[in-house]
Amino acid sequence: MTVSPNSPSLNSIVPQPPLTVCINLQTLKTNFRRIRQFVPSTTKILPIIKADAYGHGAVPVAQALAPLDIFGFGVASVPEGIRLREQHIHTPIIITGPLLNDHIRDIIHYNLTPVISHPDILHILLTQLSAAKEPFPIHIKIDTGLHRLGFDAKEALALIPSLVSSATAVSLQGVLTHFADADNLDPSFTNQQLQQFQICIRRLQEQGLQIPLYHMANSAGILFHPASHLGMVRPGIMLYGYLPGYDIDPPPFQLQPVMEAKTYIAHLRSLEPGEVVGYNALFRTRRLSQIAVLPVGYTHGFPRHLTGTGHVLIHGTPAPIIGKICMDMMMVDVTDIPSPAIGEEVVLLGKQGENEITAQDYAGWLDTIPYEILCGIGGKATRTYISTK
Repeated sequence: MTVSPNSPSLNSIVPQPPLTVCINLQTLKTNFRRIRQFVPSTTKILPIIKADAYGHGAVPVAQALAPLDIFGFGVASVPEGIRLREQHIHTPIIITGPLLNDHIRDIIHYNLTPVISHPDILHILLTQLSAAKEPFPIHIKIDTGLHRLGFDAKEALALIPSLVSSATAVSLQGVLTHFADADNLDPSFTNQQLQQFQICIRRLQEQGLQIPLYHMANSAGILFHPASHLGMVRPGIMLYGYLPGYDIDPPPFQLQPVMEAKTYIAHLRSLEPGEVVGYNALFRTRRLSQIAVLPVGYTHGFPRHLTGTGHVLIHGTPAPIIGKICMDMMMVDVTDIPSPAIGEEVVLLGKQGENEITAQDYAGWLDTIPYEILCGIGGKATRTYISTK
């Protein structure tokens, strides 16, 4: 029988995507409130939602957090900021990443707050603001050891007084730095950065300069270095349910993962002992085996290095990944799982039954960090959102 493309029966079918990511916005807000309770009440909070909110979706995340007690949002690039403005996010949006001269026009047009790390950018900004009616907010970054972006301390201390004391087209809203090693059990380097930034703050204050915000604490700084909380903190990975760096047992407060990822069994194979599974004959069965094929692979954020080390959950039971992960498929051994069926749910990230797979698990399997896992999986998926009023 031939079905017309316009047939109602065909149009009513919604194909199941290979990878579905569920983002729990209520959990996100709970994580934020726990951070809010942990830092001083006078310390402002700038949620970091760069990289599409670490794969969680920057616009829905911003819409969920905007009504809460936030200062604004931090993103890495001007296009990220523009996207938020176009979706009616009206809070301050601080651009923390590198800037080019060509970015300045959009920064002004969309009222984005630049973090200035180079005098040429500041000069171009001042030139294009020459006719502005109100001072334009900026932040100045001081490099205290990461050696990525920022003025060195001597340059910053020479520049900042002129921005504060003279009538310029900009308003210095904040001075910041960024930790390089705050998640290390050895706090030596972090303490050096903290001390250097505190010296800069003290020298500016000794000149009577009134700067609204000093900030340096990322998630690791929030947790492990309370002296760095200052006027504002910049939580990133914590918002999404993960602690940075070394384990704290027990942690100072509980966070819950915001993201879950699921797929389904697309195909089942029964194999004899000694048969090959996947490319390059990497895996051979050692027994009568049943193999499930899943419609996800490295294009969906599941790298080939997961082979032989990672697992998924089917019926709440771990099913090991076998054979080389393909571009858009992977194989798992379901021999020990009772009655697996095509179309059944497979949990890649999240809970099923009494077991759970977290981004921290993936980080251990792949010798990386949860940040990379969340960005890789969440950025390649059909995302759905859970939110309770």
